[in-house]
Amino acid sequence: MKRDSLFEVVRTGLAIGLALLIGFIVTVLVSKSPLEAFKYFLTGPFTSTRRLGAFIEAAVPLTFTGLAVSLVFSAGQFNIGAEGQFFIGAVAATFAGIRLDLPPFIHALVALIFGAVAGSVAGFVPGYLKSRWNASELVSSLMLNYVFLKLGMYVITYHLRDINVGALVSLPLKETSWLPQFLPPTRLHAGIVVLVLCVIFCHWFLFRTGWGYEIRMTGLNLNFARYSGIPVTSVILYSQVLSGAVAGLGGAVEMLGIYRRFQWLASPGYGFDGVIIAILARNNPLLVPVGAIFLAYLRVGADVMAMYSDVTSEMVSVIQAVIILLVTAQAFLSGYRHRLVLREVKRHESAS
Repeated sequence: MKRDSLFEVVRTGLAIGLALLIGFIVTVLVSKSPLEAFKYFLTGPFTSTRRLGAFIEAAVPLTFTGLAVSLVFSAGQFNIGAEGQFFIGAVAATFAGIRLDLPPFIHALVALIFGAVAGSVAGFVPGYLKSRWNASELVSSLMLNYVFLKLGMYVITYHLRDINVGALVSLPLKETSWLPQFLPPTRLHAGIVVLVLCVIFCHWFLFRTGWGYEIRMTGLNLNFARYSGIPVTSVILYSQVLSGAVAGLGGAVEMLGIYRRFQWLASPGYGFDGVIIAILARNNPLLVPVGAIFLAYLRVGADVMAMYSDVTSEMVSVIQAVIILLVTAQAFLSGYRHRLVLREVKRHESAS
């Protein structure tokens, strides 16, 4: 177990290092001052309190969607629908934040529950289709993103829209539904506490409960899990539902913590980023925040570099692509892993 963990740490670290090296090479090729540009890229997020807060803010929704995807990946299933689940969760929280009249703490809590429930319903659909008719959850969850986007925009446009504003935005959220912000001039908010609790819960659920054990066994070998008596169809269903609930909760936290009214005209893209985070974290909930902070750091650094140098922020897409290719490539460092196995075997033989 320690050997496998060491291998994954080394492989992921080398993948990130090689990706940054390639990013620097690209910078050298396109920039007149590559060293200065790359310095902005690496140090940009720490040059001001606002920028430091910006990359932490960006990591919050990435962590929620990364957790959502890692849960369903652990069951050997796909969830490309975290994008739509995140979006519909934000819409549901907006509805609760506008229509309900509750005391401050209770109002925010109920709005968060609205978001989680909406996301779980959105996750139930591909899960049910998979467990009932063996429909590809990859295709169904991906196509449902469009459905929930349009459904959410219908609710905002025809039921929650502020007609007195010259833009497609919702009515203002009631102040009692806001998640309080702190550390000005940043927009860091109390949703970070919700996020920490969600990370702890997901790790506990996966590694300390029977349901989590069933999810992991199904992901390791579906046929073995079925022959062992694990209700595989139920595992597929509740893993998708729980994944959707986490994504929907993330949408609610983002809306109540950052915004004061719904103003998205398209999906923000956090659901697809969650796939990247889950891959980097190896579906380990405790490592998901690390992957999210790393990706958010890259993006804020790329934005700073684009502002102060002649290199565009799209370079971070190159780095992301290389990291994903190397981390997911089974042959990458396979020789090193083989040597680790042989070394461990020889150690046991000499000890005996």
